[in-house]
Amino acid sequence: MSLVEEIEGARIIADRIANVQPDEHVLIVGDWRSDAVTERLAAAVHTLDAEASVALMAPREYDGNEPPETVAAAMGEADVIILVPTRAIAHSAAANRALEEGGRVVAMAKLSLEQLRADGLRVDFEELAPKVREMGDLFSSAETARLTAPNGTDVTFALGGRGGNGLTCTVAEPGDFTVAYCAEANVTPVAEGTNGRIVFDGSIPNLGIGMLEDDIVVEIEDGSVTSIDGGQEAQKVERIWAEYDDPAVRQAAELAVGMNPKCTELDGGFINDHGVFGTVHVGFGTSSNLGGETRTPLHFDITLQSATLELDGETVLEDREFKIPAVDAR
Repeated sequence: MSLVEEIEGARIIADRIANVQPDEHVLIVGDWRSDAVTERLAAAVHTLDAEASVALMAPREYDGNEPPETVAAAMGEADVIILVPTRAIAHSAAANRALEEGGRVVAMAKLSLEQLRADGLRVDFEELAPKVREMGDLFSSAETARLTAPNGTDVTFALGGRGGNGLTCTVAEPGDFTVAYCAEANVTPVAEGTNGRIVFDGSIPNLGIGMLEDDIVVEIEDGSVTSIDGGQEAQKVERIWAEYDDPAVRQAAELAVGMNPKCTELDGGFINDHGVFGTVHVGFGTSSNLGGETRTPLHFDITLQSATLELDGETVLEDREFKIPAVDAR
């Protein structure tokens, strides 16, 4: 039964998420750890009378690293690009160029056979899309966001002039980008005016970390992390940042909320944790693919279990419940 469900999941991605059309060229990018998933996806594309190509590269060291030039060039030639490597490349310059060339990009890093069978993939994305877009619009219209939590989190993000993004898990037009199936809305903060403390108590669904054993406490001044404290996970993040001679890797690059109603609990997984309904995550590093200015070799996110999000003083999210009916997708 699992094989049937895996094939069904791959078909959902090709048909309902990527909207693959007959005779289109679909490039599936993975690495040698994701070859079983790429096989399922290629088979699903074939059933839609489209041409599937698979590019397998060596796993990247960290999320946000660039793919090889040969893979980047192939991405620029495809109508649809489905990204399933075990280190995310959605924030790479190669992904951005593919979008500029008119490709539709679906990012599903670390997609596993188990996730092809997951409930989170079996959501009515067409029904969900307006709510995700509405949340993105709320980010666009806000001047400031404030994030607080009983664990000591209290940080203000300057948003004036930034456009929010509603990643609806569907792409249909040239240049469309989405993540899947972790539906989310996000925005890139303005560095000046972004200050405070965040106590992360959830997960880092990047960098091979997963669920946090200890809280990670970061202090942010004018958009950049000035200190990070915690256990082994915090030390690992600090070591990774120290590998790059680029202060922008410490920049707050993204404020996001998860909106998939069938993703209900953090588990450390990349796709699940970005979309867990009512949770918040903050990204660091590259922001240019989201509407910011920074381009670094790194982008990763850290989640909070539960937080209160205010936009221009109005509570939008509290204890994993959206307070504005137009964005409540349950």
